[in-house]
Amino acid sequence: MASQTTKLLFRQLFEKESSTYTYLLAHVCHPQKPAILIDPVDKTVDRDLSLIKELGLKLIYALNTHVHADHVTGTALIKTKDPEVKSVISKASGAKADVLVQPGDKLYFGDLFLEVRATPGHTQGCITYVTGDGLGQPQPRVAFTGDALLVRGCGRTDFQGGSSSQLHKSVHSQIFTLPKDTLIYPAHDYKGFSVSTVEEEMLYNPRLTKDEETFKNIMESLNLPYPKMMDKAVPANLVCGYQETTSEAC
Repeated sequence: MASQTTKLLFRQLFEKESSTYTYLLAHVCHPQKPAILIDPVDKTVDRDLSLIKELGLKLIYALNTHVHADHVTGTALIKTKDPEVKSVISKASGAKADVLVQPGDKLYFGDLFLEVRATPGHTQGCITYVTGDGLGQPQPRVAFTGDALLVRGCGRTDFQGGSSSQLHKSVHSQIFTLPKDTLIYPAHDYKGFSVSTVEEEMLYNPRLTKDEETFKNIMESLNLPYPKMMDKAVPANLVCGYQETTSEAC
């Protein structure tokens, strides 16, 4: 990731079974080297925490872009290993977490921050985290789009309160309005892509370059199979990833 500042440490991590990207960001010039982890997966928590320790970082937030249906979030496991870490998800998701964010909120790690943008459509509670705009913030900006916008694709809209019309509006109003050189880092990849830009997706995304009605027709004709992890993942992710009992809270 190109940047005009050396303040931001960035790592893109991958969990192959669910094809999920987890992102580690840290303000390395800050005395405490505060860090955040976006979309952690339960199966790779030990790997992620080991990397954080090796790099001498202090993890303060574990963020989710939405209530995932294809894997169990790693936030609960992270919190059992480091109780000081706070879990984060959108208030609109209906899920439990230490911090429930809303559009316009800012999550600070040191002097750097992520801005919260509502991008529902894949699920009702989907959000996109965007690096800050202003003096001392990384350039170009970076958008962590979850399943709302994938590289040359997007998340399905046929469950968890999904809406093709809403997703089309979300992407065009909240992501495609960002500077064209904004880097796009999605929650998943199934074709070998790791990053894109706003400009690329506005030009080449085979779904979201279409008008709303055409997009709705495309999404309605996908006929995708029922997610094999959904019945396990969604209930667990609604309570921060705790699987043994749904009575636990973050």
